[in-house]
Amino acid sequence: MTHLSVEMLAADAAAPITSAGHAQLGIAVLAGIAAIVLLITKFKLHAFLSLTIGSLVLGAVAGAPLDKAIDGFTKGIGSTVAGTGVLIALGAILGKLLADSGGADQIVDTILAKSSGRALPWAMVLIAGVIGLPLFFEVGIVLLIPVVLLVAKRGNYSLMRIGIPALAGLSVMHGFIPPHPGPLAAIDAIDANLGVTLALGVLIAIPTAIIAGPVFARYAARWVDITPPEGLTPQRASENLDRRPSFGATVATVLLPVVLMLAKALVDIVVDDSSNHLQRVTDVVGSPLIALLAAVVVG
Repeated sequence: MTHLSVEMLAADAAAPITSAGHAQLGIAVLAGIAAIVLLITKFKLHAFLSLTIGSLVLGAVAGAPLDKAIDGFTKGIGSTVAGTGVLIALGAILGKLLADSGGADQIVDTILAKSSGRALPWAMVLIAGVIGLPLFFEVGIVLLIPVVLLVAKRGNYSLMRIGIPALAGLSVMHGFIPPHPGPLAAIDAIDANLGVTLALGVLIAIPTAIIAGPVFARYAARWVDITPPEGLTPQRASENLDRRPSFGATVATVLLPVVLMLAKALVDIVVDDSSNHLQRVTDVVGSPLIALLAAVVVG
């Protein structure tokens, strides 16, 4: 939204398409966000259509001519897709492979088998963090709903105690870590280093997930005590599969692009020489496109 809005309101810094002042632009941004939220929550409109209409509302309130607003919106989409579209597509493919092969369920079952009692909320945030690396938030939610219900019932926990850690793990991955759309769009907009951003994202994501997950869930479960409903545990995606990939193979596949991109960032910091063979190799294999493509092929 922010990236598209910038493109729409100032397609050319030398020739802005609106003469609105700071106050009007601020009101326009709020109006655009309000329109998006209202269309999604009240009228159940698809998110893409809501974002499109909300961006046009922003342009109209900012006083931009309609033809210029449409042109700016189109250029904004084009530049965003050009910078991040292929990476998002590869991330989606990797996530789909993980879910459909049963690899995600294998990660869940292996970690839960080694956890019990008070460790279950911590296991849930770990599970959500690992499978949240390649999976989009909404896919992770669908995958983890039956797991949350089963774990809460098995451990006699409130749904808040198990569900919030799962949401926290998925949320921080989706908000901080590439190849998710938000971080990729931000990296493309300000021309940031993806490897360094990934490293800093992981550094921030871990304490954030702990505080917003298992720690907060202890208090939330006291405020809102919800027990797992009887007879409402949906079937898991891999229950009908004859075999699933091993835990080690699945985790290695998920972490492969992360390791490759972090290796590139580390070598760039330590070896500042474009003619160095190691740096040239890591520049290739650690580029987001090659790293994600490698993970998809391995997957």
